[in-house]
Amino acid sequence: MRILVVEDDENLNRQLAEALKEAGYVVDQAYDGEEGHYLGDAEPYDAVILDIGLPEMDGISVLEKWRADGKRMPVLLLTARDRWSDKVAGIDAGADDYVAKPFHVEEVLARIRALIRRAAGHASSEIVCGPVRLDTKGSKATVNGVALKLTSHEYRLLSYLMHHMGQVVSRTELVEHMYDQDFDRDSNTIEVFVGRLRKKIGVDLIETVRGLGYRMQAPSDGR
Repeated sequence: MRILVVEDDENLNRQLAEALKEAGYVVDQAYDGEEGHYLGDAEPYDAVILDIGLPEMDGISVLEKWRADGKRMPVLLLTARDRWSDKVAGIDAGADDYVAKPFHVEEVLARIRALIRRAAGHASSEIVCGPVRLDTKGSKATVNGVALKLTSHEYRLLSYLMHHMGQVVSRTELVEHMYDQDFDRDSNTIEVFVGRLRKKIGVDLIETVRGLGYRMQAPSDGR
């Protein structure tokens, strides 16, 4: 899962980015509204953390522009605790949730997990596909109750496929959501990670859809 953090406070931006990376997310960072708007407009994100009080362009304006352009990624606003009007304006502009400063990073992580799950149609913190169970809160996976030992890239791949169960996901889409903007992206490596993941899972859940990409679903789902 790929997250954009738009926050002009460099220390807070760094803290959020580090916490998100430790939780298994790919993170891009922006420090003003114009840069944040550009990245959100040009890159595919699974969620955005957006501060309201940004230089160059305020967060509400950034959000309004995204929504006017049809950008539908979940957005979590960072607001000042005593500015209830900002919260109302943010929700009206299309925000999905907000957190008031100061906050605990753990709360932000929990809200981001919930936004991503809801956007993919999942209500629980656990996503199940046949014998595979993904714990989004603990960033871990099991097969028939046995923990899977996954690299960070393998976990990101499994997480994205399970969040989008039953859907065909292209190699390009996987690359865009598994690597940050500065990474030398190569869609050929996806085949390698899919092969490794299949071996570790040990059951046939990841289908190759020729010419289109991959689809993950349990055998009982109609295959």
